[in-house]
Amino acid sequence: MLVWICVDSKDDKNAKITKVIDAKYWALVEFEGGIAKDTTFYDKRQDFDDWVDFIVMKDKYESYMEFMDEGMMVLTVRKEETIEEVKESFVFKELDEVGL
Repeated sequence: MLVWICVDSKDDKNAKITKVIDAKYWALVEFEGGIAKDTTFYDKRQDFDDWVDFIVMKDKYESYMEFMDEGMMVLTVRKEETIEEVKESFVFKELDEVGL
């Protein structure tokens, strides 16, 4: 399972989640069996053109339709700030789903 997270740096533990418009990097996290296996950072989302299952956004007021149109489920954080906190919350299903 692949998950996009917009972040401000390439620090796998301490990068802060950002709004899509403010993203300096796109972290693509691979989860397998409920464990974050690998994180790859991209300068642009378009640099990876395969299927991605989820995107985690900073808040529910961001524009998310383009991601839904691509077949991604859109999740938002509650109080999580770092990429490590987002990964942990994803595993424990503590992120909120955005929908129509």
